[in-house]
Amino acid sequence: MSKSDRLFDVMQILRRHNGPVPGRDLAREAGVSLRTIYRDIATLQGMGADIEGEPGFGYVLKPGFLLPPLMFSQDELHALALGAQWVSHQTDDGLAYAA
Repeated sequence: MSKSDRLFDVMQILRRHNGPVPGRDLAREAGVSLRTIYRDIATLQGMGADIEGEPGFGYVLKPGFLLPPLMFSQDELHALALGAQWVSHQTDDGLAYAA
């Protein structure tokens, strides 16, 4: 698993919990060591994620935090546009509107 995938997973785990998530629980759910979780939390905080907490207490992702925009290559953008166009013509009205 790449580091970016793991960081995304940690964010998703924090999002699923209402209260503080102990580092050991995060490590277990993410399938990594506790030390890796400490580094990943520091990385996410450095990237602007509004995560509160500390070792021994647990971590909370404050409500309202959104991930920064994703960057796509030119080919990926074409694939997304073609996919949205196909969906808008080949599916029901709800999905067509969403596309």
